[in-house]
Amino acid sequence: MKFVSAVIKPQKLDEVRAALTAVGVSGLTVTDVRGYGRQKGHKETYRGAEYSVDFRPKVKIEIAIPSDRLGAVLEAIRSKANAGAIGDGKIFVFDLEDVVRVRTGETGAAAL
Repeated sequence: MKFVSAVIKPQKLDEVRAALTAVGVSGLTVTDVRGYGRQKGHKETYRGAEYSVDFRPKVKIEIAIPSDRLGAVLEAIRSKANAGAIGDGKIFVFDLEDVVRVRTGETGAAAL
């Protein structure tokens, strides 16, 4: 099993969710987050005063999947989150040792 964590632009969330549903992802967790990478924030002007915005708004998607679906999931996220610009996001993949469904006590792939 794999755990996929993707940080993307908020406006791409609906497209990515639809693509993940199309490749068989049955559930995911979404969290609003803030951060920066190479772009290091940006300058904005508000009522004539310039100020620095150090953290950009992002959305973090977390998915637990069987290992055999990893390629399809990565391609679905990458293709739909890609706008061709700095700040499009990152995808992190971790090995997932075990999963336990709280309601039934099922473990492993059956709990997904």
